[in-house]
Amino acid sequence: MAMTIFKRDPMKLFESVFNDNVSPFVSSIVAPSFKVDISEDDTAIFIEGDMPGIKKEDIKVSMEDDVLTICAERTKCEEEKTKDYHRTERSWGSLSRSFTVGENVDAENIEASYDNGVLKIKVPKKAAEPKKGKDITVK
Repeated sequence: MAMTIFKRDPMKLFESVFNDNVSPFVSSIVAPSFKVDISEDDTAIFIEGDMPGIKKEDIKVSMEDDVLTICAERTKCEEEKTKDYHRTERSWGSLSRSFTVGENVDAENIEASYDNGVLKIKVPKKAAEPKKGKDITVK
């Protein structure tokens, strides 16, 4: 009977432990954050982020240059001393995500709303300026 020997790359094994698809629990401990969906159409960029357990007043959205930043603070609830905790997976602390949205956005008219644990941001695009023609002198 022949035995096949496979070489394992130890770094690949290490990377797979922190892969969100393999272990979302471990990944959230390493980099606590929140998940977002980003889409766009001709008029705007849309960002929706799941932020359960965060109060609206603990969310800050800012724009500097062409980078949109979302910061939030999730506070830790006091653990009841009469309970014996077997596992605590919910993260708490500061959360932050930044997105480069480009220079063609109207930063003055960004809209943000928060309802039922979902943050929705609409980043309008600037209207495209019509291209002006140019007369060329024939020499």
